[in-house]
Amino acid sequence: MSINFPLLLVLAVAICGALALADLLFFAPRRRSAIARYESGATGEADPQVLEKLNKEPLLIEYGKSFFPVLAIVLVLRSFLVEPFQIPSGSMIPTLEVGDFILVNKFAYGIRLPVADTKVIEVSDPKRGDVMVFRYPSDPNINYIKRVVGLPGDVVRYTSDKRLYVNDQLVAQTLVGEEPGSLGSAMLYQERLGEAEHLIRKEMSRYRVEAERQWAVPAGHYFMMGDNRDNSNDSRYWQSVSGEPEMAGMVPDRNIVGKAFAVWMSWGEPKLSSLPSFSRVGLIH
Repeated sequence: MSINFPLLLVLAVAICGALALADLLFFAPRRRSAIARYESGATGEADPQVLEKLNKEPLLIEYGKSFFPVLAIVLVLRSFLVEPFQIPSGSMIPTLEVGDFILVNKFAYGIRLPVADTKVIEVSDPKRGDVMVFRYPSDPNINYIKRVVGLPGDVVRYTSDKRLYVNDQLVAQTLVGEEPGSLGSAMLYQERLGEAEHLIRKEMSRYRVEAERQWAVPAGHYFMMGDNRDNSNDSRYWQSVSGEPEMAGMVPDRNIVGKAFAVWMSWGEPKLSSLPSFSRVGLIH
C-alpha cells in the first residue's frame, strides 16, 4: 500500500496548528485566569508547585505546540524549495546509481500547492536534457526519475539500432567506453540533449533489438527516457492512462515534482554492515 506522505504531512501540520491555536485562544487564558484567582486568594506566598500545576499545558497541547513549527518548516521546505529522494533502480545509470540520495528543486518548474499539486506561480518549463522527478502516470503515488527527451510539440523517434531522433534530428552521441552488460557488453556514450551533456548506457546484445517507433508529444506533456537506455521503464513502454493512444508514454505537466540537481550521499545497501559514501557528491548533469 502506497503512503501519501505529502497528505500526511499537511494533516499533521493542520492538527498541530489547530492545537496551538486552541491553546492560544482557550486553554492559555484559562490557565492564566486560574493562576490569578489562586494568587489573589492566597494568604501568604504562593506555592511554586501549585503554580506549576495550574500553568501546566495538557499533554496533547504540549506535543502539538512543540511539533507545529518543526513540521511547518519541513512542509515549506519539502513543498516549495527542496525535497530529498533516494534512487531505487538502475534506470538512470551511469548518471545516477542505485542508492544515490538526491536533491530535487521544487520551484524550478513553478510553485505548486502541496497535495493538490496546482501550479500557482509560473517559473519556467522543463528543458530538453533535464533530469526530472515526476509522478508515474499510471500510479501517481509512485515517483519516477528520468531525463526529459521530448517537449510539447516534439516528434521523438527511436530506431532499431538504438539511435534517438528529435524532430528528425539525430541526437549526437560519442562513444567513450565499454563495460560489462547484463547480456554481454554495454557501451557508454556522451550524449547531448539541448544544452545538457551527459553519459548514457546501451546494451550491445542482439537480444535487445527492438522495432523502430515514433511518438508525437502533445501540448502540456513530456516524453521521458532513462540514461540506461535498455534497462529503463520509461515513456517508450507506458500505456495510456486515459485510453487515448496518443497519450501513451506521456507525462502531463501536473505530474511534475521538480528538477533533480545534486547527489548528496550514496548508500547502496543501508544496513549496519555498510556505511554511506560521499564519493559521488556533486551536481547532476
